[in-house]
Amino acid sequence: MRVGTVREIKDHEYRVGLTPESVRELTGHGHEVWVESGAGLGIGASDRDYEAAGATISPDAKAIFAQCELVVKVKEPQPGERAQLREGQVLFTYLHLAPDPEQTADLVRSGVTAIAYETVTGPGNALPLLKPMSQVAGRMSVQAGATALQKEHGGRGVLLGGVPGVMPGKVAVIGGGVVGFNAAQVAVGMGADVTILDRDPAALERLGTHFESRAKTRFSNRANLAASVAEADLVIGAVLVPGAAAPQLVTRDMLATMKPGAVLVDVAIDQGGCFETSHPTTHSNPTFIVEGIVHYCVANMPGAVARTSTYALNNVTLPHVLQIAERGWKGALQADPHLAAGLNVHAGHVTYEAVARELGYEFKPLAEVF
Repeated sequence: MRVGTVREIKDHEYRVGLTPESVRELTGHGHEVWVESGAGLGIGASDRDYEAAGATISPDAKAIFAQCELVVKVKEPQPGERAQLREGQVLFTYLHLAPDPEQTADLVRSGVTAIAYETVTGPGNALPLLKPMSQVAGRMSVQAGATALQKEHGGRGVLLGGVPGVMPGKVAVIGGGVVGFNAAQVAVGMGADVTILDRDPAALERLGTHFESRAKTRFSNRANLAASVAEADLVIGAVLVPGAAAPQLVTRDMLATMKPGAVLVDVAIDQGGCFETSHPTTHSNPTFIVEGIVHYCVANMPGAVARTSTYALNNVTLPHVLQIAERGWKGALQADPHLAAGLNVHAGHVTYEAVARELGYEFKPLAEVF
């Protein structure tokens, strides 16, 4: 199969769909790989590195979209990229369609077969292709929040770890999944006063056992959520409903109860955000202020640490890329129900139920696709 990867064009997105090592694996299995010139520069990989791995270097993305049967990316295709997708082509990348009706409409119109990293499953309802980026984003969220708390960025001027004789900052982490766990780890490591909220008693027990007295756990009902947000210097939104829009748990009214200059970091922004006042921002302009509260809502946080993120992502995506290249999309999905869960759009139909429900499309089940 001819497999291609292009240079990401989202604002300050430096990750790349395939590393030179992944290219070498694909070419070693007899597949042809095309890489857009400069695609790997953000991770320190030159065109020469890709050529040494067996890739053909394309001067631009146009030829890759026109000639490659499988296009492997990182972020959702931007409007100019979506215009180049075509029927019969397979797109394998993060999509986050539920809060993005324009992208969904374009993918449906193109006829492309679009498989989303974020809905590919694993044993025990895990999301193995989302997990490494959730780990990165969770850890980065506290770094970003700590920076936003600095006075020159509009924050309260609070050092999360405090100093002897001065209390540490208070961090509320909403959601105890992969993002929340990793955020709490970093916040605890910085010496902050950390509270993790979740609705799952098993998750709270697991978190309590892991952190012991270093972090507090709290059941996430309306009263506890409101109280935790009001007390916090930094709130991390780490809520996930797989494939669906995130619930907006922190309302605009809650902002009035918060300390002026407190910070909200919305890691759920890819899925629409879990704060009512959130809207996507970029690494170029990462924050905005509403009611005196600093909001950090960068939709591609892991892109800032592109090398770490790209290699972590390729570790989990490459086996699926190889299967699609070896068997074709249909054979690969029929052989692996976990990969099949990643199919979001196919031949003009929405094939992921949560997206169809959220955006008002008729849902086409996988049985009908096959």
